[in-house]
Amino acid sequence: MTDNLSDQQLEQRETEFQQRIDAEEKIEPKDWMPEKYRQNLIRQMSQHAHSEVIGMQPEGNWITRAPTLHRKAILLAKVQDEGGHGLYLYSAAETLGISREELIASLHSGSAKYASIFNYPTLSWADIGAIGWLVDGAAICNQVSLQRTSYGPYSRGMVRICKEESFHQRQGYHIMMTLARGSAEQKEMAQDALNRFWWPSLMMFGPHDADSVHSAQSMKWKIKRQSNDELRQKFVDQSVKQAEVIELELPDPDLKWNEERGHYDFGEIDWEEFKRSMTGGGPCSRQRLAHNIQAHDDGAWVREAMRAYESKKREAKDQAVA
Repeated sequence: MTDNLSDQQLEQRETEFQQRIDAEEKIEPKDWMPEKYRQNLIRQMSQHAHSEVIGMQPEGNWITRAPTLHRKAILLAKVQDEGGHGLYLYSAAETLGISREELIASLHSGSAKYASIFNYPTLSWADIGAIGWLVDGAAICNQVSLQRTSYGPYSRGMVRICKEESFHQRQGYHIMMTLARGSAEQKEMAQDALNRFWWPSLMMFGPHDADSVHSAQSMKWKIKRQSNDELRQKFVDQSVKQAEVIELELPDPDLKWNEERGHYDFGEIDWEEFKRSMTGGGPCSRQRLAHNIQAHDDGAWVREAMRAYESKKREAKDQAVA
């Protein structure tokens, strides 16, 4: 997008581009954009898409073991939604001139990342509640602001995704509430799930702002509208109140209200664990990626059949025109 431009012309284009961003104009696929803006979007959107698709696995693991037919139907619908979110996001990323095949190849090679939270196992039914309440709750904190992101296709895609994620969060919270108000064993199961998923949920927002490689530039271009630490604080504040309602305890001895800040203070995240999970060292990292690769390979015949069908359609159309 910067081919054949002199340094002066490129600088002028970038200035005009930033002026559009500052004026809250949406950037569309055919608009000129800096190459770094395009690459930043591809990185963020593909990571988001990969997270939705990989995230189907820990929940799909419980579809056949859901405690009631009602819960099974809800979980089936939710997992289907997550697959749809991945498709929306892959389609939006393709408007930036990268193919879906390239995006998938990057995931399978390990060069593209996905949310570290999905490298943790779901050991009990309560984990499905914890994922819905905490993981989808954390996602909503981030995604609500992404409805105002500067890139048009991403912004519009997030509108529908946020509506569906809100249902997912309520489903998870309802599971946790039901367990917390059940027998002593059920409440203990809910608390155990909360204990294991709390800190990985905080890691979902990424490193502290000062340590983030991409955050400052993403904020300047309004790809992101709130910083990692702002979003994490918002999530903690809302989760404390939600946990109190169902009488579960967040596993953080340093958690306390700070009157001066008007927010809750909370303990420090184990960033070494975060780095291990993001670089393939999570409890289920290899399993999750291997399963996705296998599913992709198993579906190759479907993609080949669709390409052959489209090719035949084009041939028939060309012959009709001739």
